[in-house]
Amino acid sequence: MEELLRRLSGVAFQGRTLDDALTEITAIAAGGIPGAESTSITLIRGETSFTAAHHGEMALQADELQYERGYGPCMDAGRGGVVLRVDDMRTETRWPDYAVKVQECGVRSSLSVPLPYQGTSVGALNVYSTRPQAFSSPESEQAGLEVAQAIAVAVVNADSYAQLDEQARNMRLAMESRAVIEQAKGVLMAQRRVGADQAFEILREASQRYNRKLRDIAGGIVASVREGREG
Repeated sequence: MEELLRRLSGVAFQGRTLDDALTEITAIAAGGIPGAESTSITLIRGETSFTAAHHGEMALQADELQYERGYGPCMDAGRGGVVLRVDDMRTETRWPDYAVKVQECGVRSSLSVPLPYQGTSVGALNVYSTRPQAFSSPESEQAGLEVAQAIAVAVVNADSYAQLDEQARNMRLAMESRAVIEQAKGVLMAQRRVGADQAFEILREASQRYNRKLRDIAGGIVASVREGREG
C-alpha cells in the first residue's frame, strides 16, 4: 500500500492533459491493486458515461458493453456512489445480460469504486481480472479506494482549471469587443458629428436591422476606415 501511495503522489498534473495523467494512474492502479489485470476510469457528464483512460483492452471492452446497455457495475458505482464487486461473472445475477457477454472479453471478476468529491460522484475506477474472486481481499478494496481518491482530485482540479481558462477567455473577448465598439463609436462621432450615445444607438440599430452582432457591425466600420487609410 505504501508503494501505491508513493506512486500516486508522484503523478504530475501541471503541464499535462487530463487524459495523460489519468492514463498514468490507470497503469499505477493495474500494478498496485491486488488482483488487477486491466483497469479503466469511467467519467460521468450529465447523462453521458465514457472511458477517460484505460490500461489493457479488456477494461475498455468491458466498459463499452455497459455503455451500450446503459447499466453495469462501473456505471452503477459511478451513479450510486457505492463500491460494487463481482466475484464471479459466471454466477452474477445483478446484471445477467452484461455478465454473460463480458465473459467473452475474458472478464471473470471486477471491482468498481466510485470517484467521490464533496458528496457527489463524478465516475468510477474499474478493475478487471480473468480470475474469479480476484478482489475478495480487503486489501484490494482499500487500494481501489486510494486510487479512486487520487483520480477524483485530478478530475476536479482539471475541471477547475478548464473553468478558469474559459472565464479568462470570455473576459478577454469581452474586453476586445468593447475596444472595437468604442473605436467604431469614435468613427461615427467624427463622420456624423454626433455624440457618444447617438453613435452607440446607430450601431445598435444597424445590429438589429442586419441581424448581426454589435461587435461585428463595429468591426466592419473600423476595418473600412483602416482600408480607406491604407488605400
